[in-house]
Amino acid sequence: MLSDGASYLSSGIGAGAGRLPQGREAGLMTDDEYRPVAVSRRICAPAHDIFQVLVNPVRHLELDGSGSLRGAVSTAMISGVGDVFVMKMYFSHLGDYEMNNHVVEYEQDRRIGWEPEAGRGHPAASDSSEPARWGHRWSYQLTPDGPDATVVTEIYDCSRAPEEERAGMDNGNVWIESMARTLERLDVVCARQGNQPSPS
Repeated sequence: MLSDGASYLSSGIGAGAGRLPQGREAGLMTDDEYRPVAVSRRICAPAHDIFQVLVNPVRHLELDGSGSLRGAVSTAMISGVGDVFVMKMYFSHLGDYEMNNHVVEYEQDRRIGWEPEAGRGHPAASDSSEPARWGHRWSYQLTPDGPDATVVTEIYDCSRAPEEERAGMDNGNVWIESMARTLERLDVVCARQGNQPSPS
């Protein structure tokens, strides 16, 4: 069990996984060597309360540890696999654009995940020769840890992205710090909600 507010990082790669076979270029892994990047934090809130924040695209701006979100286009709560929610984004070399996030995992109060697709304003959205979804998946797994706490694990999986692209982002490890910040922000949001007086 983790102490309250403590966080831990895990790349999901076992001991010795950093060793490459002779002749392999650093940063490149084959599909069977790749493991998703995961960051976890114990948050003092029930899984249901945390899940309600995650299924609300409007709340994602409050959680964003990457600094790239600019707001939600979609305002409807995510209700299951097959839903698509659209977020406004900004990245220095792309400017303003949108991402269409396809929900591919959904288990009430336990797990939610989506795969982003280039949307309006993104250069790849208008280029039909390139797939608009690149094999990236963001997900959150919620594991109850007592009656009023949950271990939240954010997972970034780029296993279906081209090998060169994975190498360019260190197999997803470039996102670890922003993932940790996202979970810190989620913790603050849940603490703030927990301190609000209940309606009388």
